[in-house]
Amino acid sequence: MVKIRLKRVGAKKQPFYHIVVADSRSPRDGRIIEQLGTFNPKTDEIVLDQEKVAQWIKNGAQPTDTAKALIKKAK
Repeated sequence: MVKIRLKRVGAKKQPFYHIVVADSRSPRDGRIIEQLGTFNPKTDEIVLDQEKVAQWIKNGAQPTDTAKALIKKAK
């Protein structure tokens, strides 16, 4: 199953996330299929490619609860 979820890439005490499409069985920071955007919780900045997100959801990718909230907030 393919999921849209967050991948943590920030340094210690400096969280930063990539919003990615990945297989649900791969680890959180493991192999991804495609990067859709970024999220910076310190500044609450969300950069997201809405067209790619819509395409992946149409093809059956399931967003996690957190990713779903960020997608909704970015619109």
